[in-house]
Amino acid sequence: MTNAVLRYSALILKLKAVMLENIRIILVETSHTGNMGSTARAMKTMGLTNLYLVNPLVLPDSHAIALSAGASDVIGNATIVDSLDEALSGCELVIGTSARSRTLSWPMVEPRECGERCVSAVQNSPVAIVFGRERVGLTNEELQKCHYHLYIPTNPEYGSLNLAMAVQLVSYEIRMAYLALTAQEKQEKADATEHEAEYPPVEDMERFYQHLEQVLSHSGFIRKAHPGQIMNRLRRLYTRARPETQELNILRGILTSMEKWANKSSESGRK
Repeated sequence: MTNAVLRYSALILKLKAVMLENIRIILVETSHTGNMGSTARAMKTMGLTNLYLVNPLVLPDSHAIALSAGASDVIGNATIVDSLDEALSGCELVIGTSARSRTLSWPMVEPRECGERCVSAVQNSPVAIVFGRERVGLTNEELQKCHYHLYIPTNPEYGSLNLAMAVQLVSYEIRMAYLALTAQEKQEKADATEHEAEYPPVEDMERFYQHLEQVLSHSGFIRKAHPGQIMNRLRRLYTRARPETQELNILRGILTSMEKWANKSSESGRK
């Protein structure tokens, strides 16, 4: 494996380690500790752990731990700050949730695009998804601190989502975007490795097929009078396998070794 591939692999491992950790879920002035716990549970199921609580009206308690259902570490490690500005410090991308139409038009994203934008931006710096108060959401001033407003396209006749449900939806889309990116990176790594491999030219493959047919004929596996489709099927098999140059050399070596063994056996028989 070349140094370039090793560096690329190390970069992927580092990216995996920090990507989801650098996505902040921010709750502003949450009034129910149960919502904190349910939010932590929703986050952890999708691999998110970085919870910020902005000026919570109540602090996390045993009720929050109970509703976190095993995500008590997310609650326990939550960062509690006095202002939204503190929670957003250092973030390159900020997306605020909004269920109400606003007087001032703002760039809008739905959950899927939100996930894709977050995963793309978090490779450079932390990003934040901001959720407002249970009853009134975010203020216009708070929303203006955001680069995009997130809108969940619920049923227009009944769009009631509680806080944890909204966090779950957004966290799911972030995870899907993350998995898509890592799958793409794995494929690119595999393509890079394949590109570095040395493959034999077609004339070498033809010489291998001739050699293989010769050995199979001498061994009696292929009968000259009725050869059938054996060689055609073997060609198809090795075409699918696409052996590299070194692998082809091994196969040729095996055939040569078999020929030598057959010749020795024949000579021993004549003696």
